[in-house]
Amino acid sequence: MSAPQKRGAAVASGAALVVVGLAFLDPLAWILLASIDPAARVSVGLPTAPTLDNFSAVLTPELTFRPLANSLVLSGGSAVLTVVVATLAAYPLSRYKMRFNRSFLYVILFGSCLPITAVMVPVYTLFVALDTLDSIPATIAFLAATSLPMAVWMMKNFVDSVPISLEEAAWMDGASSMRTLWSVVVPLMRPGLAVVFIFVFTQAWGNFFVPFVLLLDPAKQPAAVTIYTFFGTQGAVAYGQLAAFSVLYSVPVLALYLLVQRFAGGSSALAGSVKG
Repeated sequence: MSAPQKRGAAVASGAALVVVGLAFLDPLAWILLASIDPAARVSVGLPTAPTLDNFSAVLTPELTFRPLANSLVLSGGSAVLTVVVATLAAYPLSRYKMRFNRSFLYVILFGSCLPITAVMVPVYTLFVALDTLDSIPATIAFLAATSLPMAVWMMKNFVDSVPISLEEAAWMDGASSMRTLWSVVVPLMRPGLAVVFIFVFTQAWGNFFVPFVLLLDPAKQPAAVTIYTFFGTQGAVAYGQLAAFSVLYSVPVLALYLLVQRFAGGSSALAGSVKG
């Protein structure tokens, strides 16, 4: 490709990124401005008299604190469970060459493509039969199961990046396979664990359909379900309170992302472990 063609491609890609950025900037600007606007509407506009009354109205145990706590329990529980199970499943798929490895990975890939709406009716029937309807632990287990296919697929790639020579050295020192996994492999794939954790957490955090179907008690429902409190029965919407709640709803995910970025580490640990 010639220099003019490269410049043209760069300009075109830059213009496309600007368009995409503006498309995301508009709803973000509406959320931030409407949250401090006592007369917020569906269109973006500068508040004439900025106030924090919308935040004061939504900062109650019923509207915000309890739903956010439920979301943290559901999302955090499903993310931890998924990371543990995905690690245990990805390790043998990465290290042991078996005849059904490729077929099993294709089944996992197919499972990640199934829409959740396609299985909710039999799942609801199963929950009723097992008397686990309206159970937070059972809902956590199902959320983890729905995220597990993609998590296993991602985790296997991270396990593949850890040199097997490190495990062989641990085996020579008398460590078992499980001991080697948790003491050698897992510490070196912390960035991968962080990626999978954030992926599962954000999926569960924004999941409306599963808790709406499986959790009947309003006191157990997460923020993704209670957000519909701000939509009236006759089309009336409390836009200012909805925007304020959306800001509060986004804070835990952003805080988690920054925290994991800070403590997950990078590839330097892996590079140092194989040096020499």
